[in-house]
Amino acid sequence: MPIRLSRRAAVAGLGGFVACFVASPAIVHAAYPEKTITIVHGFPGGNSDLLARILADGMTRHMGATVVVEAKAGAGGTIASTHVSRTAGDGYTLMIMVGGHAVSAALYKQLAFKPVDDFTPVSMLTEFPFVLATYPDHPAKDMKAFIEMARKAKEPPLFGTPGNGTGQHMSAELFAAMGKIKLKHVPYRGSGQGVIDVLGKRIDFIADTPTVVVPQVTDKKLRALGVTGEKRFFALPDVPTIAEAGVTGYSTGSWLALAGPAKMPADVVAKLNGIVHKTLAEDVNQKRLRALGSEVIPGTPQVMKTRLETDIAKWNKVVADAGIPRI
Repeated sequence: MPIRLSRRAAVAGLGGFVACFVASPAIVHAAYPEKTITIVHGFPGGNSDLLARILADGMTRHMGATVVVEAKAGAGGTIASTHVSRTAGDGYTLMIMVGGHAVSAALYKQLAFKPVDDFTPVSMLTEFPFVLATYPDHPAKDMKAFIEMARKAKEPPLFGTPGNGTGQHMSAELFAAMGKIKLKHVPYRGSGQGVIDVLGKRIDFIADTPTVVVPQVTDKKLRALGVTGEKRFFALPDVPTIAEAGVTGYSTGSWLALAGPAKMPADVVAKLNGIVHKTLAEDVNQKRLRALGSEVIPGTPQVMKTRLETDIAKWNKVVADAGIPRI
């Protein structure tokens, strides 16, 4: 004889089932990952590209998943950010978020995404200063000489960066504002062409990450003029900070982090965070990243969110105080 349930009992039973389902995300996503994960970045050949590949290797080994890296270059990383912000928050599309993400929030009049709300923080990864470098026989032999030359020049010196709105771009603009000199920005789609053009003496200097610049300096193909950090950089101990060269109070730097689209499940974020920590803790990766000029700084998703929000506030103030025009 069939069992009949009252409407109230049926609804109550269904409600309990749904509540159990919603309250148990670890069970719902226990099989993650079940398909290929893609890590997107916006800077081919740069720091974020290399770190994405280190992470992809570690995630593949530790999660048993296929993890691929995809570059979406251009617009200071905002093309990559826009793409990721529009994908499903299921943990299968991730991105290397750069410190320039916070810069873009301050510099661009309008973005196709909300810099904080459209993303899920997973973990900080690394931090580093930028390096300003020129070709070996440039007439300015050090940063003090370069500043004096720029002040007297009829035409502003040309500097290259991986794109408009990047941390490199803003750090150089802040240098110009605080150093009371004029510079002309030459944006590229990534780091490679900027290195080629400074080697070919078509521009005066580049502002870029240690990953890009330090190998060229070590091989004596470029000469470092200064570093943007608060203190001298461990990989270039003989190169002064820009503050030491006479721009008192100047200090900037950047970072890389792992993020995904908004509304990623908490258990998926926790699993990814653990894999990030495990991968970055490996001795071989510690050595590789330090050799590339980066300090490893993994942390909780909340630490990453706080860093992003703090930097957006900082760069908004820099743009306002230095009178840097918004793009």
